[in-house]
Amino acid sequence: MAGVEGGRPVVRQDRDGAVLTLTIDRPEARNALDAAVLTQLVDGLTAATGDTTIRVVVLTGAGDRAFCAGADLASGLTADAGAVEQHEQRGLLRRLFDATAALDKPLVGRINGHALAGGFGVALACDLLVAADDAQFGTPEVRVGLWPFVISALIVDHVGPKRALELMMTGQRLTAAQARDWGFVNRVVPRAELDEAVAALVAELVAGGPLAFALGRRAFHESRGMAPDRAMAYLHGMLDLAVQTEDVAEGVAAFFGKREPEWRGR
Repeated sequence: MAGVEGGRPVVRQDRDGAVLTLTIDRPEARNALDAAVLTQLVDGLTAATGDTTIRVVVLTGAGDRAFCAGADLASGLTADAGAVEQHEQRGLLRRLFDATAALDKPLVGRINGHALAGGFGVALACDLLVAADDAQFGTPEVRVGLWPFVISALIVDHVGPKRALELMMTGQRLTAAQARDWGFVNRVVPRAELDEAVAALVAELVAGGPLAFALGRRAFHESRGMAPDRAMAYLHGMLDLAVQTEDVAEGVAAFFGKREPEWRGR
């Protein structure tokens, strides 16, 4: 069966109430990305988008060694594939980033170990990151004669051009504490407290309005590439849309009524 190793999916899906956890389940390969993993991640995120019963998605890796070690160099590409098909296979990572951008709810990265190369890009594609204190981040591709082409856009966006070039040119690794200082990790906790810290953050997110997250997340990402004047005009329009929703009316009523809101997602 495509996308299955030893009779099991390579991306595990677990539900806990309104929270969906996607786990890259290849600990023996340090949760490396191959075609099956990328396809199943895209499928999981696509299915979660628009599912009103899911309020938060958590993305993590199995085991305690690696969140994701990047591309599975051992898997390679389909040997008899033509140039176009091989190009499409290499584009699966970009499809994953399209799926994370299209998600209509918060995406939390539970960084349980090293996030390297493409795995670093997957971590950066999450909205918020909670990392174990012994996790590391980096782009070691240059050491094997490659360059982190696809994820370089994400890296520059998160750390700026000079730091991005330093990471990509040297292949150096950042500790979780350094990653927090550089601004792309939100919370760093001892490994034993990782699950508790993720659960606490998720609880905060579940309490928020689902439509606010859907509209706000879209507005945040779409406006980032705009000039400030265009961004403000666009965001003004999104505000006008938001204030007409039932959720805003309910949220305001709940605030003045000193009660918890009952979100409707519309």
